[in-house]
Amino acid sequence: MSADKHEDLSTQHWPVEIRLKQAEKVLEVDFDDGAKFRYPAELLRVESPSAEVMGHGPGQKTIVAGRRHVGILALEPVGNYAIRIKFDDLHDTGIYSWRYLYELGRDQEKIWAEYLKALAEKGLSRDPPTRH
Repeated sequence: MSADKHEDLSTQHWPVEIRLKQAEKVLEVDFDDGAKFRYPAELLRVESPSAEVMGHGPGQKTIVAGRRHVGILALEPVGNYAIRIKFDDLHDTGIYSWRYLYELGRDQEKIWAEYLKALAEKGLSRDPPTRH
């Protein structure tokens, strides 16, 4: 493995506190550099780093719609580098590395705007489909 590749996998920022606020459907993470991020469950779900959402290569990302009300059931540690988030829509295959969470928090506004734009372009909604 080249040094460059190893750097890509390294964690620069470590969480010092992780708080799951189930009633608010929010995950809060405080990092060792003083950064504090608040992640809505919906954002975490639609940006899941799972193959189901991200695909298996560039340009294969799936736009996940209808998750406005998704909640988080539980968090599970994965080694010392990540957490697995179990959502109440039963999605639980995403492994959220500290690096991914940091970048998602840092770039949250841009990522959310891109998600909303992609939904609009595809004629999709954040709301779940209504059942008649």
